[in-house]
Amino acid sequence: MSCNNDGGPAGEGGTQLSGTIQAGANITAVYGLWLHPYGPATVYMARCPGSCTDSNSGDLKWFKIDHAGLLSGNLVDGDWGSGVVSKTGVYTATVPAALADGEYLIRHELIAIHAYFAGPQFYIECAQLKVVGGGGKLPTDEYLVRFPGAYKASDPGLNVDLYSPEAPTITAYELPGPAVWTGEG
Repeated sequence: MSCNNDGGPAGEGGTQLSGTIQAGANITAVYGLWLHPYGPATVYMARCPGSCTDSNSGDLKWFKIDHAGLLSGNLVDGDWGSGVVSKTGVYTATVPAALADGEYLIRHELIAIHAYFAGPQFYIECAQLKVVGGGGKLPTDEYLVRFPGAYKASDPGLNVDLYSPEAPTITAYELPGPAVWTGEG
């Protein structure tokens, strides 16, 4: 479940590319056709110690900048973060304005929970970013996780049975992973 390792040739001449983004700006992952409306959408970032081209994502500490679980309704008929992508084909998050300038990896993640019997399915899109114009802050340890390792098979948000008789009466969902870092702490 890690990304950007040995990214290989990309861009002109086979070099990896990083997009420059202003802290506080929106960034959008484009999924196009998405058929799994049940489950959360999350967005993480990880600061690279230097160039992200030379970084291994498994060695980095990730912090969540956005998430959307069960937005309204119940588990079966409700609106989900992944449902936003089903309807629009995109998911947008905001890079925290307080974030320190530097090179980062960003990880847009959709977790499909429609197949309880088989376990959750993870769909990940990653990119390299150069954050500019930031506020100089970094998240504290309580917000940091590693991939792999951020989730456990026992996490309640990864063990949802949409087909149980109780599912239509459940209106709460526990998102996996740490709290969202908004620029405080």
